[in-house]
Amino acid sequence: MYEYTAFRNVASKNLIQERFEVPTLVRALDVPCGRRMLEIGCGRGVALAPLAARCQPVRLVGIDIDESLLAFADENLLRAGVEAELLQADVRALPFAEASFDVVLDFGTVYHVDRAAHALNEIARVLSPGGLFLHETRLAQLSAHPIRSLARRVPWSAAPELQPARSAVFWASRVKAG
Repeated sequence: MYEYTAFRNVASKNLIQERFEVPTLVRALDVPCGRRMLEIGCGRGVALAPLAARCQPVRLVGIDIDESLLAFADENLLRAGVEAELLQADVRALPFAEASFDVVLDFGTVYHVDRAAHALNEIARVLSPGGLFLHETRLAQLSAHPIRSLARRVPWSAAPELQPARSAVFWASRVKAG
């Protein structure tokens, strides 16, 4: 296990993510509706309810390594009346079969884990062929966490099956080849 440092809970940032960021990324990246969706590093579950409302996934799962954050996520989902599975899991060892999801969403987790190549390989493994990996761009990370993400890079060459698809300044998508 690696050393984990949780991000601070900032109510204003949560509100921006819920009311602005999620709706914008869904429109900008043309996120499909009615699919199997996984959010890695879901934390307090801020994005799960708006994703459920906008994308109406047939399966919605959020994972996080921090079990205490999942308790907050569970409360948020209950308040919103949204059904989703919440699991304590490490993105570098996802507890799902191959091709379990059509969409995997990441609000920056791969920028902040050691051995990010393992995370990318796991994401590619659980994505169905033609599935989408939606992720923050480097610009988004530098804007949100200028010091913490300064020297961090995502090793895209470790998962060549994740091919660039769309880009929308702070967000991008990759499609799983095959």
